[in-house]
Amino acid sequence: MPKVVNVAAAVLLREDGMVLLASRPEGKGWAGWWEFPGGKIEAGETSFQALVREIDEELGVQVLEAYPWLTRTFDYPEKTVKLHFFIVRRWQGSPESKEGQVLSWQNPHAVTVSPTLPANTPILDALKLPDVYAITNQHELGEEVFFARLHERLKAGLRLIQIREKDLNEVELAGFTQRVLALTVPYQAKVLVNAPLDQVQSMGVDGIHLTSDRLMALDQKPPNLLVSASCHQVSELRHAAQLGLDFVVLSPVLLTRSHPQDSAMGWEAFSRLIEDYPLPVYALGGMKPSHLNQAWRAGAHGVAMLREIWN
Repeated sequence: MPKVVNVAAAVLLREDGMVLLASRPEGKGWAGWWEFPGGKIEAGETSFQALVREIDEELGVQVLEAYPWLTRTFDYPEKTVKLHFFIVRRWQGSPESKEGQVLSWQNPHAVTVSPTLPANTPILDALKLPDVYAITNQHELGEEVFFARLHERLKAGLRLIQIREKDLNEVELAGFTQRVLALTVPYQAKVLVNAPLDQVQSMGVDGIHLTSDRLMALDQKPPNLLVSASCHQVSELRHAAQLGLDFVVLSPVLLTRSHPQDSAMGWEAFSRLIEDYPLPVYALGGMKPSHLNQAWRAGAHGVAMLREIWN
């Protein structure tokens, strides 16, 4: 069996969304291939301690603010690498090549360097996801108020939306979806619909959001769609990862008005559930924009909101 090497990897993320990639220098395996900076976790080190040390050694910068993110395992011919990714949002100093590597700031939506190591492809895909996942709420706001708020949020930068309108029949949902698309297309926002797969496939949207029941009934990821799912427990998180979904929503983190009877898991339990998890996770349940930093500290990719996003 190939040996497992644990690696701490850094996604240095600038405020403009650019991330730092480095080419592997001559003399190392996969020389010339591009990757995220980082290195092997030594005996006695935590993944965070290794991250801080490696980034100082490789780039000459000091990590000031970093959050755990995804953990991905990848099998190379000679070994299995378990990559513990951190999002590094603040650092001191300017990255410099300390080990002969070439550095390049890249837009995850349009990477111009190649080839990138195979293990980094899903990481770059995950970085295309925004921090906020909005869930429609026409039912409470009313049609005209909702669409006015949607337009405002799109202009302010909203780029990921789940259509969830359970009171609409199939024809009404199709009409509602087309009206959402008419607003979102100019902003290149991604739209997912929470509905049965056969219904979603005919709507011309970017993807489908699965309820936990639909998730557990699925045996393979629907092709050619962005696919997310609602999760509430370990078995659902595990199944979503096995299917290779694009991201999940985990809830309820805090108490919610829509499900007051459900007990909230709290941030500590949320963090434990997604420790070493390979998919981006949005925290849902009582979320407000002000919870985003807390979600990052707990290992989330971002927050999902049903009500506060439209206030």
